[in-house]
Amino acid sequence: MFIRKTAERNPELVEAGFDLMKKGLILPDTYVIDTDRFLANAEKILQEARRQGIDLYFMLKQIGRNPWLAQKLVEMGYPGAVTVDFREAQVMMDHNIPICNVGHLVQCPRGFLKEIIAYGPEYMTVYSREKIREISREAASQGKVMKLLIKVADQGDLIYSGQSAGFSPDQLPSLLDEIDSLPGVMTGGVTSFPAFLLNDQSKALEATHNLETLMKAGEILAARGVTDININAPSATCVRTISAMSVYPAISSAEPGHGLSGTTPLHALQDEPEIPCVIYMTEVSHDFHGHSYCYGGGHYRRSHVKEALAGTSLADVEYCKVIPADPACIDYYFELDRTFPVSTPVCMAFRFQIFVTRSHTVLVQGLASGHPEIIGEYDSLGRKL
Repeated sequence: MFIRKTAERNPELVEAGFDLMKKGLILPDTYVIDTDRFLANAEKILQEARRQGIDLYFMLKQIGRNPWLAQKLVEMGYPGAVTVDFREAQVMMDHNIPICNVGHLVQCPRGFLKEIIAYGPEYMTVYSREKIREISREAASQGKVMKLLIKVADQGDLIYSGQSAGFSPDQLPSLLDEIDSLPGVMTGGVTSFPAFLLNDQSKALEATHNLETLMKAGEILAARGVTDININAPSATCVRTISAMSVYPAISSAEPGHGLSGTTPLHALQDEPEIPCVIYMTEVSHDFHGHSYCYGGGHYRRSHVKEALAGTSLADVEYCKVIPADPACIDYYFELDRTFPVSTPVCMAFRFQIFVTRSHTVLVQGLASGHPEIIGEYDSLGRKL
């Protein structure tokens, strides 16, 4: 999906990937992250958000919940992380990273509430009355008041499979009454996902119906006297998306994830301010019936992987087509459409969610200066190796 743009805009990274494989410094099924480009992308996004008056909560699940990058983003000026689930929250807590929003897609389970509330996230996303009552009891017992982001969903909204949840706008009045009656909680705002998506026809990032629902929900909160409302509008957050948010001044916060690595769907189509800075390195294991098979482990079902570069350097590589494993099967191998010598390095750049893989990640710095250096290797869940 991104291999041609990555080779065009960040050839130093691709060259480094081949070099690391040739020297045996990394094994197949390794994502290589250009930290200099990653942080430069993050700075561009942060500056645009400041111009628009939008708070940013960084999301690092797709990059393997990496704590080193999280710390660098905090040092840069990001207020903290959005953690998609309780396990990601635990990684950030273990490294003393501030958490701005927890429960973005997965509510915190009852057994984790004591620990996370004691840690003190700025917001907790909720979408069930029972969970609100659980948070209320635990927060009150600790003498705290937790700000809640209410996930909303209405007819016409896009909800991905496995993420079905949310209160409809007509449920909000009674819900707000209940929150007001409970100790330890207060209404902080509303959220939905995805608020922006790439339009395949116009090739532009456009607001979804979910954003319309968010705006409607925000108006209901305002009419009920809720102040300082956080309208949280995540998805495909990058410089261009934040610029598009200027049409919706009510938006308060967004959550850059793939924007930080220059790998939103828009980045595969055209040059954007962010530069792609993540590649996947593997090598040919064997041939079978006229096709080469290279080691897998890092495939994500929505990767849209199409091509790979096979060779030993950019000077001698060949583009080839990739035939990913059937999503119903384990991705032991990636299948290439032709044969290459066994152990030939293979470079790919596709849509990734490293936290759901069995891959390793390697952080590299100094590529732009011509002095690349590995500064850390991690598993897919952010644990240093």
